[in-house]
Amino acid sequence: MGYRGSYGRVSAYLREKRTSPRPVTAQPPAPRVVTRWILSRPETLTEIEQIRLKAVLANCPELDALTDHVRSFAQMLTERQGERLPQWLDAVRQDDLPSLHTLAAGIDRDRDAVIAGLTLPWSSGVVEGHVNRIKMLKRQMFGRAGFALLRKRVLLAE
Repeated sequence: MGYRGSYGRVSAYLREKRTSPRPVTAQPPAPRVVTRWILSRPETLTEIEQIRLKAVLANCPELDALTDHVRSFAQMLTERQGERLPQWLDAVRQDDLPSLHTLAAGIDRDRDAVIAGLTLPWSSGVVEGHVNRIKMLKRQMFGRAGFALLRKRVLLAE
């Protein structure tokens, strides 16, 4: 009569757990997900994603400031507003975001080139793509054959 067996113990354990529910807490989004939300155009996010992003930004003022800077830079880039770069750099320096300070220092070293890249319609992207392709072929061929074979591969790899 006193023997309940393992089934009885499991049953009692489950009954106890069912009667004492734990509070449900929402799991925070993964950093990769938050990064995607920040880097996406706001109008492309679903309503739920926008609400969750607002909640994350409300709890972290540094992330909120970072989001403003990232979206402002993206607008400069897509709308070719390079003349706004000096104001953007000043705004970045005013916030306490060390990683953006490093980016701003790098941009400052080539300020004229960055402004031209953000303003002018011309791009060297096609040329850079070809250079990248040729370098890749050269790395693949390293130590295997001479210049004649490398030349053939470059000419035939279109």
